[in-house]
Amino acid sequence: MFKKEIFLCSISNVSSGNCAEDCAYCTQSVHYKTNVQTYKYKPIETIISEARNLKSYGMLGFCLVTSGRGLDHEKCEYIARAARALKDDGLDLHLIACCGRADEDSLRYLKQNGIDSYNHNLETSQSFFSKICTTHTWEERYETCQNALRAGLGLCSGGIFGLGESWVQRMELLDSLRSLNPHSTPINFFINNPALPITESVMSRDEALECIIMAREYLPRARLMIAGGRELVFGQDQRDLYESGIDAIVLGNYLTTKGRTPKDDINELQSYGLSIATSCHN
Repeated sequence: MFKKEIFLCSISNVSSGNCAEDCAYCTQSVHYKTNVQTYKYKPIETIISEARNLKSYGMLGFCLVTSGRGLDHEKCEYIARAARALKDDGLDLHLIACCGRADEDSLRYLKQNGIDSYNHNLETSQSFFSKICTTHTWEERYETCQNALRAGLGLCSGGIFGLGESWVQRMELLDSLRSLNPHSTPINFFINNPALPITESVMSRDEALECIIMAREYLPRARLMIAGGRELVFGQDQRDLYESGIDAIVLGNYLTTKGRTPKDDINELQSYGLSIATSCHN
């Protein structure tokens, strides 16, 4: 039986590319020649315009994402200004920041300035992480998630399936996420880019559904959000996503790739008999 409501969340890539980290799945790393668009900070007026447009489709969660390893002072001030401007605009959105490694004091400052949740994905299991990144550790990621919780922010944390990890390592990731008890867990599926060192092919639909079902079993109270890879793995008929436990989607574009149009997603959800959530609470 379907969930009655689907939560809509959108991403604004407010600082793109030129990241010094070597995450093997990421097109924004300077280590790989992916030719993504690069810019330091998106104008706040542009961010507000994006938010207004997406809100008109029923978006409730709006995530401000920056590239780079972590949340330094300059980046923290920029995100705080953007959050205040969005709150002042009266859009009544659940604001999420996704800015990499962050200490507790910086996260408390973001909360004071209007950020409601922090997104920091574990990405994969502790035992597999060194295979996909050498410039920072899995433990650093886990610590940032703990800092977000200690700062009183909601936690959004998930990962990517299909990086070459085993099923045991997938369970290890989910067990670590369960220990953090995030309110929201993004589920991503790796999409190959010829410039990236990971050469895994696109995961099959059946295997991807098994990952979602397993995530729901490990995280029964979390909002499971299907994110990157949704369109390529599941194609046009995505009904079984919601039957398997998904109750949130990324509406619109992703960080460096295009998503479907918001109108197409809304029409599809309604064709399945699903309604759009009107509250940020589960």
